[in-house]
Amino acid sequence: MGNHEAPPPPPRRKFIPLAWIGSLVAVVLLALGVGGSLSAWTASITNTTDTAGTGSLVMEEDGPGGTPVCLSNDSTATCTTINKYGGNLSMVPGQTVTTAITIRNTGTVAASTFTLAAAACTQTPPAAPVGPPIVGNLCAQMQLVITGSTAPTALFTGTPAGLNAGGTINLTQPLAGGSSEVVTFAVTLPSATDSTFEGITLSQALTWTFTS
Repeated sequence: MGNHEAPPPPPRRKFIPLAWIGSLVAVVLLALGVGGSLSAWTASITNTTDTAGTGSLVMEEDGPGGTPVCLSNDSTATCTTINKYGGNLSMVPGQTVTTAITIRNTGTVAASTFTLAAAACTQTPPAAPVGPPIVGNLCAQMQLVITGSTAPTALFTGTPAGLNAGGTINLTQPLAGGSSEVVTFAVTLPSATDSTFEGITLSQALTWTFTS
């Protein structure tokens, strides 16, 4: 008999464990999640009105009848068009001249203080108590009364010289933006004024001030 070789055995099948398959699936799902293929809920708010700024403190002075107008323009201003003492240069004994003006806060910030201060009173010709000629001190003779629209009593009663010596007058406090105060000045030449006061002109600067 001849020699016959036995046929080779069939190849063995390879089996992949189920645990490996599960791990592979988990890796695929994780990759999908990181890559954005899977969606998630979100919530957000955007604020579009985040602003800050500064207010303004502006003073307006209106003369008798509402005109003329002087405006501080957020700073200081010199007003030569409104005469608080009336501007009558021909007063006689016993005469009173009254002038009402309006101070407004036209800014957006409230004025926590509102004051009036007077400079020294001067006159022409200067006072000369000994002569000749004798010239009276009109700054200490003319009577002045200042009242406010919200003040229960007069803000000041005295003379222009006394107004300067008395210091600052406090008016309405506070004065909110858009609010106003009417202030009246009454100057009177006393009835007993003698001829030594003839032909004299007095002058005095007055300063209004707001502070926030």
